[in-house]
Amino acid sequence: MTFSNVKLIFAREVRDQLRDRRTLFMIAVLPLVLYPLLGVSLLQVTQFMQEKTTRVLVVGACDLHDAPALFDGERFADVSGGAKLLELKFATKADSPNVKDEARAAVQRGDYEAALYFPADFSARLDAFRENIRHRGELAAARIGDPAKEHGDSSQGVGHSERSEKSLVESRHNGILRCAQNDVASGKQLRKQAASSKPLAVPSPEIIHNTTSEKSMITFARLSEALGRWMDRIEADNLHVSGVSAVAMHPFLVETADVSDARHREGAAWSKLLPVLLLIWALTGAFYPAIDLCAGEKERGTIETLLCSPAERSEIVLGKLLTIMLFSVATAVLNLGSMGLTGSLMMTRLPGFGFPPVAAVVALGVALLPVAALFSALCLALAAFARSTKEGQYYLMPLLLITMPLVVLPMSPGVELSLGTSLIPITGIVLVLRNVLEGDYAQALLYSPVVAAVTAAACAMAIRWAIEQFNSESVLFRECERLDLGLWVRRLLRERRPTPTVAAAVCCAVLILLVQFFLSISSSMPDDFAGFVRSIMTSQLAVILAPALLMTLFFTSSARQTLLLKRPHWLAVPAAVALAIVLHPTATVLQSAVRQLYPVSENVRPALEKMSALLTTADFWPLLLVIAVLPAVCEELAFRGFILSGFRGLGNRWRAIVCTSLLFGLTHGVLQQSLLASLLGAILAYLAIQSGSILPGMAFHMCHNGLAVANCRITPDIIPPNWPLLRAVVAPASDGGCAFTTPAVVAGAMAAFLILAWFSRFPGWQTAKATDHGATKSLPGLEIDAQPNSQIATSAIA
Repeated sequence: MTFSNVKLIFAREVRDQLRDRRTLFMIAVLPLVLYPLLGVSLLQVTQFMQEKTTRVLVVGACDLHDAPALFDGERFADVSGGAKLLELKFATKADSPNVKDEARAAVQRGDYEAALYFPADFSARLDAFRENIRHRGELAAARIGDPAKEHGDSSQGVGHSERSEKSLVESRHNGILRCAQNDVASGKQLRKQAASSKPLAVPSPEIIHNTTSEKSMITFARLSEALGRWMDRIEADNLHVSGVSAVAMHPFLVETADVSDARHREGAAWSKLLPVLLLIWALTGAFYPAIDLCAGEKERGTIETLLCSPAERSEIVLGKLLTIMLFSVATAVLNLGSMGLTGSLMMTRLPGFGFPPVAAVVALGVALLPVAALFSALCLALAAFARSTKEGQYYLMPLLLITMPLVVLPMSPGVELSLGTSLIPITGIVLVLRNVLEGDYAQALLYSPVVAAVTAAACAMAIRWAIEQFNSESVLFRECERLDLGLWVRRLLRERRPTPTVAAAVCCAVLILLVQFFLSISSSMPDDFAGFVRSIMTSQLAVILAPALLMTLFFTSSARQTLLLKRPHWLAVPAAVALAIVLHPTATVLQSAVRQLYPVSENVRPALEKMSALLTTADFWPLLLVIAVLPAVCEELAFRGFILSGFRGLGNRWRAIVCTSLLFGLTHGVLQQSLLASLLGAILAYLAIQSGSILPGMAFHMCHNGLAVANCRITPDIIPPNWPLLRAVVAPASDGGCAFTTPAVVAGAMAAFLILAWFSRFPGWQTAKATDHGATKSLPGLEIDAQPNSQIATSAIA
């Protein structure tokens, strides 16, 4: 690679972009003007954001006494809070039998935002309740004055007339405490009874509101606040009547002490805003220049001249990538700078907001470079695939749909920076920036190398993908086509090939995922083993196997080549079984590592424990048939048969393996299971490609699932203590099953590597792409059926 060529291409692309007034306006002018205009508009809009009064119909309040008073004329006695914005209208027909229904109808019609209804006997029952409390208080005071009655035993209390004054004081003190405890307990019981559905000693007032009306819900909140303060005053009066101090209800207050630094508090206020804006603006700033540099050049007809230059395709990609990165960084910096300047004038007036710490600003600047590189490479690859500027703009939404969950995930309260979350691209960057803004520098520094390594790997793969896009002339010079689903389906039926196309494989995988998603939502957890069997059979036969077989029947001309129904080498199947056996210790360790990195959610744990208990009590051989044999047949025919054969058109066997394994992992609903399934799916796809048959993969799949079922049935008494050689390999696990020792795991991994190396000796099959003239170019050791007028030639099984 000649860096002088990269420099020339970079300078050319930057000059072309700077000559475009639209680009300059979007990157330089708009950020400097947008946020001040938004601030001015916000100040203007706040003039209309005023709280308005709402109307309330009050029914049955004419008999309320003034102890304490709820109303003062036509308003609440306590007008603090939202009560001052309530406009009261008292009903005149309070004694009508249908007054409550009339109030409901008035609120429903919109005449009033809410209604406050008091039962007819509310005031009388409340007075009786107070009189009862007053009577109990007088009885308690009388008991305190007579020590003999306090102890309840006159034969012992009267005879001791020479009791000391100290004992008398202690007795009275204990009586006061018990009386106060009884009254407090009584108050708690009344409040508990009021919160329950049981009838109250005093009938409850009722707030009639309409949940479909926002104004009605605001009125409901205001009424609840006013009635809550009124009930607090009633509670204080009742305590006073009963002779108990109000301090008995709240004997102490809880004080708080904030140990955070003022700078960290200000940074924490920005921690959930600045990282998200940084990534969004970096993506937006990279997307539109990428479209103009690729799809725009296709429309202008200048890309052919660039491709004919002495510069290599990798140099062209690197020059364009640096240009896109420059505009991505400039867009993010100008937008964040303009927003920070505007926010310093507006948001700093709010409590808790201030200028972010200097270390946070430095961290944002450091993180911007790899983020811009990643998004620039992705946008460049997508823009190279686009046939026009209009088509390229359509690709922004799928890219945003993939990026936004990774950006929004760190905003969840339970997500914290750990080894597991730092391995997630983009999410790890946001979490590190959030910790820096919150002042947790130690945690951020601990996982920054992991985040940097993951981001660098993602950037490398994205750049490689962009280079491959530019190396493919079938991608650069695609012609615009009119999308007609009916014509596409009829063409597939009419021009059927021995193996499916990439589009057909993707459609099959998407269909399986969609049907499985809706089936998992509509179905419930089985209660017995019979229900579990029905669920598995429905999922495997109807959801996974049926679409693959039907699409094989309608869209391919050779089920044998599509589903890899070929007899492999006579040692391939035994070697696959041996591979599953020696790889089982490594798979067990990986499963434990995945569970430690990504612990099972507390919401999912009860369902998994219930399923584990159900499978533990089931018969072994039927369970083996359902979990080992049935998935091995159905999933292999679908994923390593139809879908893997369709991905031959990608032009690279490893790309086909990765795509198939990722789709295979997505079909497993639990995240921890999906990660391990993706790794094992890659091994299964490799076995299918190298052996040219579906049978080794079926044997591996069946043996692997069978070992997992058998491992769950192992108990400590099965492993004899007097067999030291066996104890050197396995040991009973604390949570059931067996755990493998480190030598066993290492030996098994080495044996698995040797078996995979033996499979690599087979020629397998590869894929090739057709040239622009319709001919096919064969790769070493490849058999290709040349088909005229086709862009991608599908190879036959070697």
